Amino acid sequence: MKVKTILVSQPEPKVENSPYFDLQEKQRVKIDFRPFIHVEGVSAKEIRLEKVDLNNYTAIILTSRNAVDHFFRVADEMRFKVPDSLKYFCQSEAVAYYLQKYVVYRKRKIYVGKRTFTELSPLIKKYKDEKFLLPTTDKVKPSVPEILNKLGVNWKQSTFYKTVISDLSDLANVSYDVLVFFSPSGIESLFHNFPDFKQNDTRIAVFGNTTVKAVENKGLRVDIAAPTPETPSMTMALDKYIQTANKK
Repeated sequence: MKVKTILVSQPEPKVENSPYFDLQEKQRVKIDFRPFIHVEGVSAKEIRLEKVDLNNYTAIILTSRNAVDHFFRVADEMRFKVPDSLKYFCQSEAVAYYLQKYVVYRKRKIYVGKRTFTELSPLIKKYKDEKFLLPTTDKVKPSVPEILNKLGVNWKQSTFYKTVISDLSDLANVSYDVLVFFSPSGIESLFHNFPDFKQNDTRIAVFGNTTVKAVENKGLRVDIAAPTPETPSMTMALDKYIQTANKK
């Protein structure tokens, strides 16, 4: 079956040169964007109840741009002046680059991993005398605390923001040829909003092994998967699939 419409379960890209826009033009398909989940901040009051005093930490571990935003939001709410001496351990270059929104990069001690938390861990281990704070979502990957515990460092995890299911009721009577998911939370949102969802001819595209498992656990069929050596990005995987499907 041909692909004419695609729903991506993320916010619309803000950059003009997004590969999704190129894909839309190249394959002459309609691509809509709609976040199936969104992030809500936890109040400073709730964080204080977790017995978190920002004065007690000499280093912050940042795993995402959301973690960056909500750390500085909470610091502001607590009227905590972030010291110049604070060390920042960023999971990836993208997170470190985003940090510039809040700090003068060249004047701070910033340590950057390649991409995964495992790749960041040797840098954390080098500074094991620091007191680390890990501001996270309520759905942190289990591997993260496991790695920190193995490193034997002094650290504390605190929920600074939560992943919340979005209301998709306005999509009840709308259908798409392809649904695109990037996390198990997206699948959870689909069934929360539409408990009787039946896949039928709808193609499901997923990014990452944990998302594949979440789809299969719901008895659904994965039609398009990324990343693979041949298609390392979701747009490349979609492009390849559409080329074949729309030839028929």
